[in-house]
Amino acid sequence: MAQSFALSNMVPQDPTNNRKIWSKVESDVRKFAKRADGNVFVFTGPLFDSGHTTIGDNKVWVPTRLFKLVYDASSKRAWAYVLPNAETRIERPMDYDAFVKSTGLKLLGNLPVTGSVGRS
Repeated sequence: MAQSFALSNMVPQDPTNNRKIWSKVESDVRKFAKRADGNVFVFTGPLFDSGHTTIGDNKVWVPTRLFKLVYDASSKRAWAYVLPNAETRIERPMDYDAFVKSTGLKLLGNLPVTGSVGRS
């Protein structure tokens, strides 16, 4: 957990998004992981769509969207939250195929995915 607070693991995030919606997503995923029977893998990251902006003298890229992909190894279910990096509201998670189509990221490789889950 300490590694998640490293500067290399940070991106510019809308403050309202971070304090409200993203905090709720993180809380929901933590609750699910604590209840799960086996290993749960969570991938989190930024997405930089065309037209993204930069901040500061070093022109740090500001992500347009943020994602959190959850894979429950015991049930082989996967789902993802993909949210704008802005003040927004929580949306129902998408299934893995929709995540891949939306982001172009096939983070689970050839792992079997047999389903998804609604709000965790």
